[in-house]
Amino acid sequence: MPRWLEAFVHAVDSMNYFIGRIAMYLFFGMGIVLIWSILAKAFTRPPLWSMEMTEFLFVGYYLLGGSYALLLGANVRMDLLYSKWSLRKRAAVDLVTGTFMAFFLGVVLYGGIEATAYALDIGQRSSSAWRPYLAPVKMVICVGAFQMLMQSLAFLVRDIATLRGHPIPREIATLRLAIRPQLRLERGSVLLAED
Repeated sequence: MPRWLEAFVHAVDSMNYFIGRIAMYLFFGMGIVLIWSILAKAFTRPPLWSMEMTEFLFVGYYLLGGSYALLLGANVRMDLLYSKWSLRKRAAVDLVTGTFMAFFLGVVLYGGIEATAYALDIGQRSSSAWRPYLAPVKMVICVGAFQMLMQSLAFLVRDIATLRGHPIPREIATLRLAIRPQLRLERGSVLLAED
């Protein structure tokens, strides 16, 4: 495989790993908003925004973490025959199914961009009592669909490389923040387990 394709695969893997690790913390944001809503309901009036804000945070958690789940292989797979196949046969089947996934994600991204443009154009707001603007959550949908599309394309490149007999190792470049003794960025890597 050309080096630029390997660089693309590693860049997409690293980006999705980094964003996925950050998106994990949106779960705590949802918990905080829900706890606030429960406490406010018990002692005063419940806020109008709490349930809808939780839904918006869940959209970010789900969509921004989707490519991270794909990267780590945390998605559901029919493993009845798959685990018994050779690495090349898995790559061939993944190439076919990955093509359909990339097409579907391309359609989702196209629809998301259209919906975001419409929301920005007319200033679309929710019909709830809180009435927040919907463009930001639609932008998150576009970013999440783009990430998942890039991850599926990286999988397709990796599958083609495996079929050609030169598999691309599943290594992710990560940036670690070292706080002691001084603030600096260190380059490290995480090696993912092969199937």
